[in-house]
Amino acid sequence: MSKDLTQSGTAGSPLMSELFHSAVYKPTQGRIVRQLTALAIFVIVALGCWRLYTFLPGMMNNAVVARSIAGVLLAAGLWFGFRLVNWPRFADFLIAVEAEMNKVTWPSKDELIRAAIVVIFTIFFLAITLFAFDVIWQFIFSSVGVTS
Repeated sequence: MSKDLTQSGTAGSPLMSELFHSAVYKPTQGRIVRQLTALAIFVIVALGCWRLYTFLPGMMNNAVVARSIAGVLLAAGLWFGFRLVNWPRFADFLIAVEAEMNKVTWPSKDELIRAAIVVIFTIFFLAITLFAFDVIWQFIFSSVGVTS
């Protein structure tokens, strides 16, 4: 047995070697979580490239070069995001996340409202209690002369 075997039994290849493949790893499993993760990566890369594109023309005189740099980084980032969600180690993790999320029992609307009300009242109660302790200790320390 190889040391690089993961728990699922697939060979754990390094991410750098996976960047040059185009196959989709286990395409029918964990699709929703993988698609949402890829979308999040794509949005982050696109916003970063947009920010870079708006920053570069101020630093260099050639707008075509600035567009080219941002475009190349955008294409590389999108490809990296696509390959990352198809990297066997990360894809197996995302597949397991979706499997666990399918096991979750979500609360009903009434149960959610009741729980939210309990949390909000608990936070207010704790805030008032901490404020009262602060005022009491401030009074005690100022009457003893520790603080002015």
